Amino acid sequence: MSPVEELKQRIATGLRQASDDEQLALLAVALVVGLAAGCCAVVFRELLALFQLIFLGSGEEDITGFIADLPAWQVVLAPTVGGLMVGIYLRVFLRGRPMGVAQVMEASAAGGRMELLPALHGAVANALTLGAGGSSGREGPVVHLGAAVASWLARRFHNRRGAARTLLACGVAGAVAASFNAPFAGIFFAQEVVIGRYAFGALVPVAVSSVVATLISHAVYGAYPAFIVPEFNLGSWLEFPAFVLLGGVTAVTAVIFIRSIRITARLAETSTVPSWMRPALAGLAVGLIAVVFPQVLGVGYGATDDALKAEYGLWLLIGLIVAKTAATSLTIGGGLGGGVFSPSLFLGAMLGGAFGTVAGSVAPHLFAGVGAYALVGMGAMAGAVLGAPISTILIMVELTGDYQLTMAVTLATVTAAMLTRALNGASYFRTVLAENGIDLDERLETDAMRQMRVRGVMSQSFSSVPRTMKMRELRVALATAPYGELFVVDPSNRLFGTITLADLDEAAFDPEIQDLICAGDAARLNPPMLTVEDDLESAFNLMESRHEEHIAVVDNRVDRHLVGFIHERDVMLAYNRALVDMHRRGGTAY
Repeated sequence: MSPVEELKQRIATGLRQASDDEQLALLAVALVVGLAAGCCAVVFRELLALFQLIFLGSGEEDITGFIADLPAWQVVLAPTVGGLMVGIYLRVFLRGRPMGVAQVMEASAAGGRMELLPALHGAVANALTLGAGGSSGREGPVVHLGAAVASWLARRFHNRRGAARTLLACGVAGAVAASFNAPFAGIFFAQEVVIGRYAFGALVPVAVSSVVATLISHAVYGAYPAFIVPEFNLGSWLEFPAFVLLGGVTAVTAVIFIRSIRITARLAETSTVPSWMRPALAGLAVGLIAVVFPQVLGVGYGATDDALKAEYGLWLLIGLIVAKTAATSLTIGGGLGGGVFSPSLFLGAMLGGAFGTVAGSVAPHLFAGVGAYALVGMGAMAGAVLGAPISTILIMVELTGDYQLTMAVTLATVTAAMLTRALNGASYFRTVLAENGIDLDERLETDAMRQMRVRGVMSQSFSSVPRTMKMRELRVALATAPYGELFVVDPSNRLFGTITLADLDEAAFDPEIQDLICAGDAARLNPPMLTVEDDLESAFNLMESRHEEHIAVVDNRVDRHLVGFIHERDVMLAYNRALVDMHRRGGTAY
């Protein structure tokens, strides 16, 4: 046994020994997940910087500091060649499968299982995209990678399926926290977006992972926030209506942004261009846009910082809104990949800056400054696009620590999120899943049904009669049967059939032949049945298809020994209890 295998076995053994205390074991794995997620964020960031050094000549995160000095041919060529490489890589290793937050949400709803190898390939492809100048975000790929690593660890160190979903959320929380140096944002993003609700049972392990991942990021990059935010002071409380209006404008922009990406994706998928060539053409278009607006390349943190410092004029801000929307739509929709978090922050900063510039000219005495509006716009746009207003607000809180400005961010973000939901019906991630025919709420409900077994719901107080029972006795038994139906069994208690009063013809009531006809003669043969190990989804579907309110339960389909029956009412009661428990505990109920 190799040293690595021996270490893995020791860790697994230790965790299994601790499994007598389920919560302690879960926390131990959550700590390991946080460590892994933090390392994933660091490795991805360094890999991105390496690719950027190769394609653009510098690994600096702030592209705006050097991109203007590059010749136009390099600005165009880098994303084009990068796109070609991404297209070939995806074709060979992933067959074009998407890798992002939406897929993590789908996996969470399906029980928390993700495969590690495709996630690693997806991380390489996304790092290549961003390093070559693709106009998207790094947080989505890091979230996907962190979640996949968490799922891999969960399968090795923790067997309970509900815990797998919680640990998946731990990986997401760690990835977000390490990306922004914002542990609270990571905690709430995992619950708000991935779990889909705030669950006390998942809160502590998710918090552990988030804090540990943040410490990893601090150890490598220092305890610095993702953005440098100047100090702002609100000009007046009368400025708050302007922030509400900014939230409304942001909602419209968010809907345009979401639909632009999805329309571009549909056009790309229906085009005659080979799938491996589409990223190259998208990269070419992004490069041409970047010749005029170089700020759109990469994650855009440098340009976002410049907007916060009010370094852009009104027309440049408006131009960057249009250019970034187009560039990100081409990057993601065209198959290059990446996330929408950073582009949302970029667009929000530009939109907020433009709105603030206009507001300052209209009411200069009631004006907090262009940068303040840019910050509020960041929160509003990200909250609207991601469908995660609380997480986004917390990111802004951790960036600023300013109470007054936090209220402004909250007001604008909630307004934008509500209006976006009204206009678009769902966040970006849920829109992507819906287009692929995936309903997360339905997945969660189906998963709840699949985890419960018939043996836990069935009743053993059933009415059965031997197949040899004469009709005279059978009529009396049917009259007193709880549901007007009897299960007919042979001498070995093997299910033979079922019988109701409706199954009896007129001859059964003839006194002269009542002792000549037995239950086996009148029974319906081959009745619907369930085994004790069938899940409740199978039970419900069988009841629906056969129009039965209650069905016999047997030990197995070979011996068919009758052991009980299950009623539709009991199925629905168990299902409702499981859903309540699942929502209360964050997917750890079963």
